[in-house]
Amino acid sequence: MSVSSSAGTVETGSGGSRGGNAENSGLRKIVAASMAGTVVEWYEFFLYATAASLVFGTFFFPNAGTQLDGIIAAFLTYAVGFIARPIGGIVFGQIGDRLGRKHTLQVTIILVGVATFLMGCLPGYNTIGYWAPALLVALRFIQGFAVGGEWGGAVLLVAEHSPDKSRGFWSSWPQAAVPVGNLLATLVLLTMSWILPSDQFLSWGWRVAFWLSAIIVLIGYYIRTHVSEAPIFLEARAQVEAEKAISYGVGEVIRKYPKGILQAMGLRFAENILYYIIVSFSIVYLVTVHQYNTSQLLLALLIAHAVHFLVIPQVGRLSDRIGRKPVYLVGAVLGATWAFFAFPMFDTLNPVVIVLAITIGLCFHAFMYAGQPAIMSEMFPTRMRYSGVSLGYQVTSILAGSLAPIIATALLQQYKSWVPVAIYLVVACAITAFTVITLRETKGVSLRDVDFADAKKHGLATAHRPV
Repeated sequence: MSVSSSAGTVETGSGGSRGGNAENSGLRKIVAASMAGTVVEWYEFFLYATAASLVFGTFFFPNAGTQLDGIIAAFLTYAVGFIARPIGGIVFGQIGDRLGRKHTLQVTIILVGVATFLMGCLPGYNTIGYWAPALLVALRFIQGFAVGGEWGGAVLLVAEHSPDKSRGFWSSWPQAAVPVGNLLATLVLLTMSWILPSDQFLSWGWRVAFWLSAIIVLIGYYIRTHVSEAPIFLEARAQVEAEKAISYGVGEVIRKYPKGILQAMGLRFAENILYYIIVSFSIVYLVTVHQYNTSQLLLALLIAHAVHFLVIPQVGRLSDRIGRKPVYLVGAVLGATWAFFAFPMFDTLNPVVIVLAITIGLCFHAFMYAGQPAIMSEMFPTRMRYSGVSLGYQVTSILAGSLAPIIATALLQQYKSWVPVAIYLVVACAITAFTVITLRETKGVSLRDVDFADAKKHGLATAHRPV
């Protein structure tokens, strides 16, 4: 079977569809379904990040003290979502490895949609006191729990359908959906900040962005009902059901592939920190240090997210051509340099220079981010792949993305300088670079060969060389 696209005509490989089933016939349909839900879920997740930087500090934590204290308190509730993500990754990883990627993704999109809509309905601290931040934390936990199960299912839905030789390109598209979701969140907030006076934006205008999530949730859910599981997953599930000796899921991947989980965490570490320094802490720095105009800042992010979306698939294609490791290593090295020139560029207060600094940072980030689905899917066999990639990806978010804005803001408050933040980023990138060096190159590997190696290594009766 072949799939026509802007990339040319590609033949499905080990993870691709076999036969003429129309429902399974197009990689582009699989990619669209994966991206649709991912756009929705990350629109909502990043909407919170932007609102935490601009609104939540004063709305939910008016007695926090200084402006930075209120922002730190808002970022702490933001971190709750990251704490919930590994739990969601464990729960939905287990479900996804047993029942399938498609149905799991339908559940996650509804959960995150309901939680986000209700956030837009919450009264503030001045209305119901401490109940306001308490309810915010509860909804944030539900949101993070759902997103924790989203990423693994979305990228595997594509990776397991993709041809071996172009898995990096195709599976990078769900990653590209992340800046689209962020772009939409920024666009809605930017529009509201333009058309409303500041006091109205802070009192109710920000809520509109949360309420709009209901529309795109329904669209994303509908699209996801029209895809099917990858043949390689159906085969692995049949083997698990046929042979009770074959295990799957979280417990099995922890026992059999602890090194893979640690490597996935190491890959994620710098990428996650770099991203949240760029899209969250940059806002804090420009608003608190320079009192930079909120609308101009949101416009800068809007432009940067658009470029990020365009760059990610091209970096994914590059990882198919020259390998996963060299591309990822370039991203780690470039990421370590970003803060040293970006913050002086911020200090110029020149709008064009600020846009350029943020955009360059997200392009550096793409060199690490684009190849993650392919690399991580090639680390684990199908019977435990959802659990493996979800654990490696989501557990790291507690140590990396959730803490990055908090640590960076605290460093700025303590030292009145961006230099400690830059050093923090260098250390993170060094950890990821070391992890990349320890990996084996998996460019072009067959997922069925990964399953065969797993069965052979653990003495399973299903160990047979795939044709």
